[in-house]
Amino acid sequence: MPTQVIVTDIEGTTTPIAFVKQALFPYARRRIAAFVVEHAEDPEIRAQLDALSRLENRALTSRQAGALLERWIDQDRKATPLKILEGMIWRQGYLDGELQGQVYPDVPPALRAWRAKGLRCYVYSSGSIEAQQLLFGHTPYGDLRECFDGYFDTRIGAKRETQAYRRIAETSGVPPQAILFLSDTADELTAARAAGLEVCQLLRAEDGTVPAAGFPHARDFAGISVGSAN
Repeated sequence: MPTQVIVTDIEGTTTPIAFVKQALFPYARRRIAAFVVEHAEDPEIRAQLDALSRLENRALTSRQAGALLERWIDQDRKATPLKILEGMIWRQGYLDGELQGQVYPDVPPALRAWRAKGLRCYVYSSGSIEAQQLLFGHTPYGDLRECFDGYFDTRIGAKRETQAYRRIAETSGVPPQAILFLSDTADELTAARAAGLEVCQLLRAEDGTVPAAGFPHARDFAGISVGSAN
């Protein structure tokens, strides 16, 4: 079946892992404790602190929440409240010009070529939808948000769970076999394939990705072959 939809991971796929680990995470880590204390009564922040308390099965003060969030950043936890709060912090960093979204140079021309073929493109990342939009909206190659039809984060499911990819297929309105999922991570590719999606592993030399047995792979977006939806 021809490819109609492409869903791409971010870290290690469109974007160097070093940018996420050495720029984004430390930026949020330095600010998150003070951020949640200062803004604890803002409805948007309070909703995430309440969600954090539910995950912990105990009431947390804003200071306790800040300390917990710092630990979770250190542990690279994929908890939705953490990811949403990180996105809020990064928002200001991008607006202030302290952050600039990084993508591999082969990504923008490939995205634009796929769109020209009639393919729909989506992002699926553990980072919040806002964080995804900020990254692609502030790149050295301009605003790439026009290349995407939508975004998915952990609210649709964890990236290593097959059900999340079934939900993505349902949301996109096309058969799973018409979706190509791009990622550097074998567990994510396994879950997507189990849901019926086509998959391709990205082997970025800068990230040192190890090929996973049984998966097609490409070293950049230019090496990915997709059928036209037209």
